[in-house]
Amino acid sequence: MGLLTNRVERSEINPGDHIYTYRAVFTYSHHGIFVGGSKVVHFRPERNLDSSTEPSSDLYNPISPRSTCPTFPDCGFRQPNSGVVLSCLDCFLRNGLLYCFEYGVTPSVFLAKVRGGTCTTAMSDPPETVIHRAMYLLQNGFGNYDIFQNNCEDFALYCKTGLLIMEKQGVGRSGQASSVIGAPLAALLSSPLKLLMPSPVGVATVTAGMYCMSRYATDIGVRSDVIKVAVEDLAVSLGWAEHHDEAAQENEALSRQLVTL
Repeated sequence: MGLLTNRVERSEINPGDHIYTYRAVFTYSHHGIFVGGSKVVHFRPERNLDSSTEPSSDLYNPISPRSTCPTFPDCGFRQPNSGVVLSCLDCFLRNGLLYCFEYGVTPSVFLAKVRGGTCTTAMSDPPETVIHRAMYLLQNGFGNYDIFQNNCEDFALYCKTGLLIMEKQGVGRSGQASSVIGAPLAALLSSPLKLLMPSPVGVATVTAGMYCMSRYATDIGVRSDVIKVAVEDLAVSLGWAEHHDEAAQENEALSRQLVTL
């Protein structure tokens, strides 16, 4: 891996690594945790998993749930109503290139990365802890998918660090989401400077600087609103347990009504 690219070969990745690949001609990247044995645990929108008529070109779904994987018989395994999926590496990549997310980078390296969603200043936990979180979430889910606050990169970042953002508003841990919001924000904030900087180069430099700083400010390694949360306590911290309890109570009430009838 280098300053310009995090591309790696399959032989270079290890269990517990945070990997990703680009989709739709580098429009966005899809992230997951490599757990060994050519298997990846990753997070996708649940609606794309339940559709039996989805097109094969779907942006989030690397393989149709109705198809058979020639490499891994259990490819596509997930729990009901969960977007956390176990796939083989081939289906995860879907003919794309393989990249490895970097942890513990210096601020200078982070700012030098033009594109978000490739690295963080936060340190990774040991591989066995990362794999435990990924496998636990495969069995218990990771909540509802949200492109800005709870996406595939957020899933992988949590598995690697155990860090959870307590602020409910704004973007999540995802560097991609920060980039999408940071670019237009930087352009907007730098617009008044056009009156003071007649040179387009000067304005572009200021805009680029604001963009990089906005990305850095939202990185989980420097944010002050993050806490370490055990994966077993994740449902309680995010309020998922309340919804599960409500659903269980509704099911119990319905069962009682059926018994009465």
